[in-house]
Amino acid sequence: MGTLSIEMAARPPIPAFRSHPLVRGGHAQTIVGAYLPHALKLASPTVDHRLTMPDGDVLVMHDNCPARWSPGDRVVLLIHGLGGGHHSPYCVRMAARLGERGVRTFRLDQRGCGAGVDLARYPGHAGRSEDAAAALQRIAELCPGSPVSAIGYSLGGNIVLKLAGECGAQPPAGLDQVAAVCPPIDLSVCSANIGQGSNWIYDRTFIKSLMRLVEARATQSPEFYERTPLLPRPKRLFEFDDPITAPLSGFANAAEYYAKCSASPLLSRIEVPTLIIAAADDPLIPAAIFARTQRSSAVELHVAEGGGHLGFLAARSRDPDRRWLDWRLLDWLAMAPVKPKQVHPAVGTNRE
Repeated sequence: MGTLSIEMAARPPIPAFRSHPLVRGGHAQTIVGAYLPHALKLASPTVDHRLTMPDGDVLVMHDNCPARWSPGDRVVLLIHGLGGGHHSPYCVRMAARLGERGVRTFRLDQRGCGAGVDLARYPGHAGRSEDAAAALQRIAELCPGSPVSAIGYSLGGNIVLKLAGECGAQPPAGLDQVAAVCPPIDLSVCSANIGQGSNWIYDRTFIKSLMRLVEARATQSPEFYERTPLLPRPKRLFEFDDPITAPLSGFANAAEYYAKCSASPLLSRIEVPTLIIAAADDPLIPAAIFARTQRSSAVELHVAEGGGHLGFLAARSRDPDRRWLDWRLLDWLAMAPVKPKQVHPAVGTNRE
């Protein structure tokens, strides 16, 4: 069929990440990685699919189907992070690279993001595993018989891990692989961390983006947002989640939202082959949360020495370019699923 092979049984060690000599440190990797342009283009036309959720909100998925793809071939679902969308560079790069290999991709806009900015009243959040499940169900309808890999970035990573843990031995709609990049699996710790020291710049950036979305929704649905306090404007992510995200999503407060939506307690229940890639110098996601979390043997953890948050701009290597993360995900997708049974205790090594 000419698409990405899923026939190899052994998983070779993940190559170590070495930072680009001019982009050292977590902050540099995060910022340069986010803004450095790329020249990759989607080779196939994009077709949009709308998904209507039970609460009336509408999600949008962006479908890129290469000419080489055939029914029954592999499909990859990509889910962006906080403040992103189908247009996020890491999603576009991955969709383009997979398209070059004949793999069909679907990029999901989370609620109120990207093309769905005017189609949702409720906020997107880290626990929306039901939205990922709905996307997988639609993919199964569009691509019957196709195996599906799900890749989540940052907040999207927590979502796919939560879904995989909730499903256990019964993954939905063809899902047989999951990968999560820099996922905030302990939301309480990550929320506190983002407000500390020099991380304030990320806190303010996220808040500005989130407030723009909420203010736009409040204009469109004033009756729905009439009890939502938009003033004083929050300065920290917790100050946004506590009065806005939590109550609009059915949680009593941010503490309950963080506790119920963190993927960490569910990692030991995952049975779908899963890869987590994180960075020891990620300024947003403390690497310690992975070391102290139990996980099943379905979950392979790789904590790179550098890379920041979704950056991973590498020194020269055998990879065709310096986007180390993209090549590791492509390596992962080319491996055969291996169904594990045991549970690993929380440990603190770099790669386990």
